[in-house]
Amino acid sequence: MFNLAILKDTAIIAELNKKYANRVLHDVGLCICVFDITEAGEGKVRYGDGFLWYKVVFRMVIFRPFTSEVILAKVMSSDRYGIRLSVGFFDDIYVPIAYLPQPNAFDPNEPAHFWLPSHDESTELLDSPTADRMWIDKGEVVRVRVEADEFYDDEPGPVKMADGVQVVREVQARAPFTITASMAEQGLGPTSWWSSAQLEEGGEGDDGAMDEG
Repeated sequence: MFNLAILKDTAIIAELNKKYANRVLHDVGLCICVFDITEAGEGKVRYGDGFLWYKVVFRMVIFRPFTSEVILAKVMSSDRYGIRLSVGFFDDIYVPIAYLPQPNAFDPNEPAHFWLPSHDESTELLDSPTADRMWIDKGEVVRVRVEADEFYDDEPGPVKMADGVQVVREVQARAPFTITASMAEQGLGPTSWWSSAQLEEGGEGDDGAMDEG
């Protein structure tokens, strides 16, 4: 009897993971996997096909960092609008240019953003010596603070016809779940920028920046 219960739970978890794992639930987050089953009713045979139907209450591991949480991510790409980051299983984390350390600029020859803390306002950032720039390079691990998240549910809508011909509409594909983050504070940005001593000198206001999530 005990073995049958284990087999039943294993089968239910496998079906739940098949349905939810690695998918975004609107206003919930990215489903990772089933954590456990808290309640499972007796199986009932579904009319017409003979399959067993279970009423199940379960808990699932969800990825959705809370606002102001500090996380570690890796730089995927950069453009003049900002930086895209990844945590390995989720690639839609963005740092807009307004949330980068100031003053900063994007060098299209790299291509990468850089911070110039000792900038002389009389000169252009892109005219600064390359050796003085603090780069945010592709592949570098960065510490960022979560500012906001957004969910999109872009449905294609009903098919439209014109003169008996189906009208093809160009729909801009958007990720169903995106996170906006910042690195415009002391202790944030590439982990190579900040030593332990520098973080401790930052003072009480930088305690959150030392948390790796």
